[in-house]
Amino acid sequence: MIVHFVILGCGRVGAALARNLERAGHDVAIIDQNEAAFRRLGDDFEGRRVHGIGFDREVLEAAGTKDAYAFAAVSSGDNSNILAARVARENFRVERVVARIYDPGRAEIYQRLGIPTIGTVRWASDQILRRLLPQGHVPEYTDPSGRIVIAEVPVDISWVGQRISAIEAATGTRVAFMTRLGQGMLPDRDTVYQAGDLIHVAAVHQELPQIERILDTPPVDEGGHR
Repeated sequence: MIVHFVILGCGRVGAALARNLERAGHDVAIIDQNEAAFRRLGDDFEGRRVHGIGFDREVLEAAGTKDAYAFAAVSSGDNSNILAARVARENFRVERVVARIYDPGRAEIYQRLGIPTIGTVRWASDQILRRLLPQGHVPEYTDPSGRIVIAEVPVDISWVGQRISAIEAATGTRVAFMTRLGQGMLPDRDTVYQAGDLIHVAAVHQELPQIERILDTPPVDEGGHR
């Protein structure tokens, strides 16, 4: 599945994200207001280099944000990142949006807006990728046999409002824990999935692709329709 990604910020991690996504076969556009920053991409980078302010609508349009599968705001400024993330989510209707935030107090507020944030202490390119890539699970724990894993899996926004028990029933797996507003929590059957929640499942490793396919599409209603 080849999709389009837009990245704001061509710093060390933004450039690493762009190169990794392109190597995976995806289409990438990267935005930065400092043209010299694009040197980090190397001469072999074939994606779009867009010079400008990342929350400017014309700049975002030039980067193809309206067709983006996901948007990552990883510049050096909290304000720029959250403004760009909100414009991508609210104006361009990009479902998968993640923002890098330095201030932990702000991060909690933005999580409430349904924009996943990653703080500087635990922030790295692989963690951004986990939240952007289609079917992009990364095992967080594997038992000694390698058969059972705990992994964070992406969940389509259409699952917001569904109970965790519905997610477990649809996937045939267990939700080991959730991360909400940066805090871990153990859900019960009546816990409702909210925008911005991160779901971590305990599952047989070979079943993860099927679990991801189910959660990457809208839930089935009582009539069997999505």
